[in-house]
Amino acid sequence: MSVQIEQFSYDDAIVRRFTLVTFVWGVVGMLVGLIVALQLAAPIFNFSPLPWLTFGRLRPLHTNAVIFAFACNAVFAGVYYSMQRLLKTPMFSKALSNLHFWGWQLIIVSAAVTLPLGITQGKEYAELQWPIDIAIAVVWIIFAINFFGTIAKRRERHLYVAIWFYIATIVTITVLHVFNNLVVPAGLFRSYPIYAGVQDAFMQWWYGHNAVGFLLTTPFLGIMYYFLPKAANRPVFSYRLSIIHFWTLVFIYIWAGPHHLHYTALPAWASTLGMLFSVMLWMPSWGGMLNGLLTLRGAWHKVASDPVLKFFVVAITFYGMSTFEGPLLSVKAVNMLSHYTDWTIAHVHAGALGWVGFLVFGMIYWLLPRLYQTELWSNKLAEAHFWLGTIGILLYIVAIYAAGLTQGLMWLAFDEEGYLKYGDFVETTLRLIPMYWVRVIGGTAYLAGAVLMGVNMLMTWRNRPSTLEVPVHEAPALSKAYVDHPEPASPLAASGTHVADTAYTLERFFRTTWHRKWERLPLKFTIMVAVAVIVASLFEILPTFLIKSNVPTIASVTPYTPLELVGRDIYLSEGCYNCHSQMVRPLRAETERYGEYSKAGEFVYDHPFQWGSRRIGPDLHRVGGKYPDLWHVRHMDDPRAITPGSIMPAYPSMLTTALDFDSIPVVMRAHQILGVPYTDSEIAGGIAAAREQAEAMAAEVVVQGGPEGLADKQIIALTAYLQRLGTDLNKPEPVAVEEESGEAPTEAEAVAASDAAHAEGAS
Repeated sequence: MSVQIEQFSYDDAIVRRFTLVTFVWGVVGMLVGLIVALQLAAPIFNFSPLPWLTFGRLRPLHTNAVIFAFACNAVFAGVYYSMQRLLKTPMFSKALSNLHFWGWQLIIVSAAVTLPLGITQGKEYAELQWPIDIAIAVVWIIFAINFFGTIAKRRERHLYVAIWFYIATIVTITVLHVFNNLVVPAGLFRSYPIYAGVQDAFMQWWYGHNAVGFLLTTPFLGIMYYFLPKAANRPVFSYRLSIIHFWTLVFIYIWAGPHHLHYTALPAWASTLGMLFSVMLWMPSWGGMLNGLLTLRGAWHKVASDPVLKFFVVAITFYGMSTFEGPLLSVKAVNMLSHYTDWTIAHVHAGALGWVGFLVFGMIYWLLPRLYQTELWSNKLAEAHFWLGTIGILLYIVAIYAAGLTQGLMWLAFDEEGYLKYGDFVETTLRLIPMYWVRVIGGTAYLAGAVLMGVNMLMTWRNRPSTLEVPVHEAPALSKAYVDHPEPASPLAASGTHVADTAYTLERFFRTTWHRKWERLPLKFTIMVAVAVIVASLFEILPTFLIKSNVPTIASVTPYTPLELVGRDIYLSEGCYNCHSQMVRPLRAETERYGEYSKAGEFVYDHPFQWGSRRIGPDLHRVGGKYPDLWHVRHMDDPRAITPGSIMPAYPSMLTTALDFDSIPVVMRAHQILGVPYTDSEIAGGIAAAREQAEAMAAEVVVQGGPEGLADKQIIALTAYLQRLGTDLNKPEPVAVEEESGEAPTEAEAVAASDAAHAEGAS
């Protein structure tokens, strides 16, 4: 039977485009990161008269630019290059490749415009509003069709390990993006998640943790498994270890998200389960690290002279460090110290700068000569980039690890008499400023290294041939008929030893011939990945949503007033959750500092939740009623006039920017759809009620010695929201009137009923 030999050429133009924008967006993201680092070291860099350049608005721009612009474009470049070679076929459709490229760049530009304008969902790593989320889903589907279409027309029967990780990325990110971004729109630029409070927090960190896992880990592991053996000219160390690494990582990772919510209002069983799986995650992660490093056996001498291998080795080392530290931080005793501190920031940046950044740099340096068919312009410049970047990483993470430990220890410290040793929050802040300046230096060095790479890219491009060749390759077409090779006889049977059937099953499992069959069945392989991800997710999600005891209600908790609701939107728009938490943990140091610990039932009307993940400023959950209205007005106008040493941005524009009263009915209607018990009459009278409350508060500000004319300004709505936070527990609960007698209960009966209801709800 004759075998048909087919000719084809790879599409490297799309790889060149993705590689170029990876560099461009990387520099943009790092530059914004440097600006926000400066803002923490010296608040003057907030440019406060310009609200779109404050820390709360730029920090989401930095994270989105680094994750979705720099990292994702690098993933697409790596996938498009390696997929074609591994499957011996060009991409399924050049048109889809181009739609994917331009669609993704438009999404990034949309994010770069909307986030500084304060258009946000108010959820970390999921800030983009619903029209952009829909665009992301559409472009991701285009990518998936192109990806799986390429697999369908492949000329290589078995899928290489890198493609397994690409499949896991596409499947899991689809699930995460869709279910974390289910919202009710309230106009083109505003929406509210269908989840509230505890459930929203759970879904957010199910998404947030696994977005790191399946956007910043699995696709880059696929890149490692392809580009490292190519650069080292060595095969992957262990095929079996690759299988173990892949399936254990995919199944275990998805459970780990709740460990971000230790000691919060999330049920303890959920965060404990997340902790257990996080600790287990250490093993497969280090299996991947060892598989990468051991691939260099016999090639370590090349590392000294090859900058590409230098970047790869350091990247894999940082992957090992980060995946050891992640499980460590998930342990409750450690998390009690580290949570809300800069320790988490150091951990994240060790992975982002070391693992992701260096792997991308190594991949680009390896690709440049092949994409432009010439030698890399300067190996010495690449070496300089490596050392500059390494020094930058070390300066950054050492300083911020020190800052995180300083924060955690100072916040928890008591003196000999049992009082908080550092009762004023700003005392801790002032200790961190020198460390923040070291971070600025480290970030500048890292960015300077990336600029050197840009010079190398430009000069390599200039040295390219006038016409790039398009090589023609040949490979036999994939035959539709295929017969599996017979499995070798079990050595247990050959030994003549009589053993239980279980032993034969285990021996066959560890022989991994079954997995070899899966690798030639991409549909089955993809379904198994989806099952692993979805089943693991449902085991945690369903009990959190279906068992009412996980979120005990409190009768005194009522919906926000119309003015408070608008003020909450301003809080979200300014990105206050990037600096402040709204979650007092049941730790003595926190209840002494902030007040009564937070209860799950207090957040049932919070769409989205605002528990935060770090404390650059103090927790705000019990700030309601703590200060007079004028204090908040002056604090937002000039924080340092109220708290010397504060690094909070000033918001003088809030005292002059008109409040959008007309949006109130739309916002209330969206919350009504979500289950918040606003009546139609309350929605109809929402504007009038908001104006009435605003006028009363503005008059009180004047009485307290403040400025006039604030009744229609944003500052009044934000103050109303802040004054509401955490006060529901102290409100008298509604007492039902006896229907039969028609008589109201006596005062003593009302107090007794209220106390009993409060005790039952708080329990």
